Amino acid sequence: MADVTDATFETAVLARSEEVPVVVDLWAPWCGPCRVLGPILERVVAETNGAVELAKVNVDENPQVAASFQVQSIPAVYAVVKRQVVDGFIGALPEAQVREFVARLRPEPSEADRLAAQGDEASLRRALELQPDHPGAVVGLARLLVEQGKPEEALELLARIPETAEAKQVAAEARLAKAHVEVPAGGVEELLGQLLERVKEDEAARQEFLDLLETLGPEDPRTASYRKQLAARLF
Repeated sequence: MADVTDATFETAVLARSEEVPVVVDLWAPWCGPCRVLGPILERVVAETNGAVELAKVNVDENPQVAASFQVQSIPAVYAVVKRQVVDGFIGALPEAQVREFVARLRPEPSEADRLAAQGDEASLRRALELQPDHPGAVVGLARLLVEQGKPEEALELLARIPETAEAKQVAAEARLAKAHVEVPAGGVEELLGQLLERVKEDEAARQEFLDLLETLGPEDPRTASYRKQLAARLF
């Protein structure tokens, strides 16, 4: 998933759609149905393991993109393939219909897809022999490598693919493992509090702080709170 702006739309959506179908979710923070549909889209697209990508566009902040789609109501969702809109819908559809919409965009699973879905190390490595930049295989093997105590190899592997929410989380776990970061008895909040005292002057502490938030994930309420505290310290 990527948050796309007027400035990044050409690269993140149009150019990217030459390689993989891109679902564009036009939304706004004040839109109730958008808040219902957004998590469904994110979940369903994430399950494609990179076969389909999601681009979210805040129409209030990016009027050029909204105008290009001639948006009259939101949420509005469009599928872009080879720079062309090939499908779309308006409003918050039920999850079953969203799944049908995304499924229409997915190509038939390749041998690499089938191997990546198995999830064991041998299958993941074989998938990457067939397709070195297979997103699902890269992330899956990188996660296993972190668990095996091989964070540097995991980071090298993740460099093969564009950033996704899952890839960013695994990369954060790898960097923390590489730095031998251990959560103290007081929990992650204690560690974040200690790092917060040093983030302004210490770049390593700042990266460690951000990586810990990445591992918590955006749905954890602590993430937003600590990001605000970080911004207050830095600016």
